[in-house]
Amino acid sequence: MEEYLMVEAPGQGEIVEKKSRFIANVFPVQNEEEALIYIEEIKKKYWDARHHCYAYAIGKNNEIQRFSDDGEPQGTAGKPILEVLTKGNIHNTLIVVTRYFGGTLLGTGGLVRAYGQSAKAGIENAKVIRVCDGVSFQLNCDYNSIGKIKYIMAQMNIMAEEEYGADVALHINMRKQDFELFKNQVTDATGGKAVFGEIQSIAYKENIEK
Repeated sequence: MEEYLMVEAPGQGEIVEKKSRFIANVFPVQNEEEALIYIEEIKKKYWDARHHCYAYAIGKNNEIQRFSDDGEPQGTAGKPILEVLTKGNIHNTLIVVTRYFGGTLLGTGGLVRAYGQSAKAGIENAKVIRVCDGVSFQLNCDYNSIGKIKYIMAQMNIMAEEEYGADVALHINMRKQDFELFKNQVTDATGGKAVFGEIQSIAYKENIEK
């Protein structure tokens, strides 16, 4: 899997261009049905607006791509919104840009810039995460080893769910590319006492620092 970005929580951005308001609403979507539902919700929320232009890209490889100019000149709205997603390598995401006309025509170039900038503003205000190849497994260790393991985890920014019983069980999801280094460090630090359970492949999600 190649790394890509996706929106995990909605966001909203707005710009004003020659008195026209461009309000971008951004949503995470897993399929076209979800996207269409959000689009209808936006149309109802901003019922008095002139245009509701949108674009969405869905799938690991953005297999599904759709956009709409919703009455704006062809190529001036939906396509620049879609390009924010495709050029940013952002997947499973819908952007709807609502325009309240301000009375001044912007021209094709002005519209392209305004829809693109408002879409970017919406993405900047949404929670965006990175998705990459990951692994999931359980790590068991004794109480004497847990401090050493947690130190290694802190150094590598690895999180875990912890269970304490006769020994300590750590349920870990992490980046696949870091696994061998982590395993080697834990094995060395514990003298081979830590036991790694079955390794499962997952799509690993991590936050992006802004």
